[in-house]
Amino acid sequence: MVKEQISLIVPCYNEEEVLPYFYQAFCEIAEKLKEYALEVIFVNDGSKDRTLEIVKGFATEDSRVKYISFSRNFGKEAAIYAGFEHASGDYIAMLDADLQDPPELLPEMIHAIKEEGYDSAATRRVTRKGEPPVRSFFARRFYGLMNRISTTEIMDGARDYRLMTRQFMEAILDMKEYNRFSKGIFGWVGFQTKWIEFENVERRAGETKWSFWKLLLYSIEGIIGFSTAPLALASVLGIFFCCVAFIFLVVILVKTLCFGDPVAGWPSMTCIILMLGGIQLFCMGILGMYLSKTYLETKKRPIYICKETNVDAKGNQTNE
Repeated sequence: MVKEQISLIVPCYNEEEVLPYFYQAFCEIAEKLKEYALEVIFVNDGSKDRTLEIVKGFATEDSRVKYISFSRNFGKEAAIYAGFEHASGDYIAMLDADLQDPPELLPEMIHAIKEEGYDSAATRRVTRKGEPPVRSFFARRFYGLMNRISTTEIMDGARDYRLMTRQFMEAILDMKEYNRFSKGIFGWVGFQTKWIEFENVERRAGETKWSFWKLLLYSIEGIIGFSTAPLALASVLGIFFCCVAFIFLVVILVKTLCFGDPVAGWPSMTCIILMLGGIQLFCMGILGMYLSKTYLETKKRPIYICKETNVDAKGNQTNE
């Protein structure tokens, strides 16, 4: 009897310290899921440490281990997309190498899809224990903002860790946009998703590659990719200040005609000009960000460039 296959996609960027722990966890979960054929696809996203060397060592000893190595760092979104393109499983899961995504949740995720009829089983953190308070605060504000300004639902505390059917994955692959925001894409394609909650787990080893600045830029990517609200905000600000300017003009005219007061207040006028100039630049910046994303999309650059791999795009083992 042919076993159903599960492909695990693991993006890696400078993860040499945690990879042995992850591989051990993979072997343990594979033992528990003997009725399935498991494969793990490590996507080396231009790591500068021994990540690729360690993964190649796993692949030499274990035929279930496959790898894709990029020519440079293209980002986690590109790594996820590459893993999807090379996955051959009937079900596909993506999770981080740092073990903050507990592999032991896989049996429950499989049950949700096979027995309960869901198209995907996704995870969300119910606590942010161990995370800096400032980072947690802004993360919650981001999810709240996104669900207000976008028609695509993004669950608060959602992780990238999820198991999905092949149909679900193929729908994601059909979205070939260069500027990618997976949390939004997962919500946009629809299908039925079961959310599995778990408490935050700290990294087993190594350091996070997501600084506050990188997370801020990533959140802006999500806002621009799945909402046009900032464009509407720019328009509303323009209309509002036009009305304010008209009211002030009427007040000054009435005051001058009725009371003969000369126009004064150059310091305050300077402040007003600087404020309006700042608002104009802010609105131009919003337009520029949307235009820059459109520009990158029209260039049709590849999402990633593969330097070496031991699997082709259909999931078959190669000898590279």
